[in-house]
Amino acid sequence: MFTLPPLPYAQNALAPHISAETMDFHYNKHHAGYVKKLNELVAGTVMADLELEAVITKTHNATDGDAKKIFNNAAQVWNHTFFWNAMTPAGGNDPTGDIADLINATFDDVKGFNAAFAKAAEAHFGSGWVWLVEAGGKAEIMTTANADLPMTSGKTALLVCDIWEHAYYLDYQNRKPDFVKTYLENLINWDFAAANLDTLVDA
Repeated sequence: MFTLPPLPYAQNALAPHISAETMDFHYNKHHAGYVKKLNELVAGTVMADLELEAVITKTHNATDGDAKKIFNNAAQVWNHTFFWNAMTPAGGNDPTGDIADLINATFDDVKGFNAAFAKAAEAHFGSGWVWLVEAGGKAEIMTTANADLPMTSGKTALLVCDIWEHAYYLDYQNRKPDFVKTYLENLINWDFAAANLDTLVDA
């Protein structure tokens, strides 16, 4: 059985930037719903005994409907867990150490990164995700549609912002750019990105 991972902070800890009401719907309804559906889909199959990442990898290029449903729900469980950790109540500070060096080498500075990240989010049409990834020793910003995620293209996720409407609509209505700006300035967890980068270096 796949389980709903606990939030890394209290449900109201991101307020006023993300309200407890939004977190209630997003975590307890959407995220929990993906976990529930995934368990229903894999029950009685070999995938029920696999790690989440293995389920995602096995079903990413599937052509039959059930396997596609498994991928969508498994990937959304992974994406949301990663998203919660990519934020922190004390976020928005500048990166330091190796992650800062990576950002500066690609975007000149954190302001350049913020501008590029916000531009990618604004340009993305429909539901999806905006990622900071590492690929070949370099930093990249990429977007994915619906449930897709960087691991399916061989890239390592460092940070992410959820730009499905349910992530922000209760608090920001149709103002997606304001939500992304708030994420970058007040919530982004550079320590999490640094830890992901360190794991990659140590691998």
